[in-house]
Amino acid sequence: MVDLELEDGLAVVTIDRPQARNAIAPETMEQLDAALDGAEGATALVVKGAGDRAFVSGGDLKQLAALRTEADAAAMARRMRGVCDRIASFPGVTIAVLNGHALGGGAEFAVSTDIRLAASDIRIGFNQVALEIMPAWGGAERLVDIVGYSKALLLAGTGTILSAEEAERVGLVDQVLARDSFDDDWRAIARKLAHRPAGEIKRVMKGASTDEAVDAFARLWVSDEHWAAADKAMNRAK
Repeated sequence: MVDLELEDGLAVVTIDRPQARNAIAPETMEQLDAALDGAEGATALVVKGAGDRAFVSGGDLKQLAALRTEADAAAMARRMRGVCDRIASFPGVTIAVLNGHALGGGAEFAVSTDIRLAASDIRIGFNQVALEIMPAWGGAERLVDIVGYSKALLLAGTGTILSAEEAERVGLVDQVLARDSFDDDWRAIARKLAHRPAGEIKRVMKGASTDEAVDAFARLWVSDEHWAAADKAMNRAK
């Protein structure tokens, strides 16, 4: 099951399949699409798994084992890649909250987001090669964008599984948070990204033209929120 929580501009999508360590089955893909439909209009999007053991443990092998033809395998890959593409193209800032291990397809799901926040005791790896397959949900290409071609090939080609600290060192994880305050810490970061003009900054960073970037700044400059914040800053400086 996939849950959607909406709170003051922040959408939180949670995969809750404890019996399968939050693995993704065909039904999960449909539910993720429905949750993303419901998240439209949010200023920031979080994707996470339920509990503290698994973010997403990959594809649900018990259900995906029914796929025995190339056509069926390709259709499944395109289906889930489409979900990841929707997350990657979400207008607001997207955040993967790595509450637990992110392995195989789970790592691919994580890198479809803009930012990855990890609990200090998680592990992450593109270990599909252990099953003699490869990433199929767009994760290999996105991994190259994040860590560079040679490092991405080494990680996915060997199936190396990294600790949170190792993943942060290579840039795969953006910030490691203490487990005992993890829930409070990721929510505080996500709320900041939802309540500030991070979405406009994202659009500029993604390749807006000079005119688009300047226009975005000008819209923010004349907003009530800007002048309220500016007044507070000027009062503090007195």
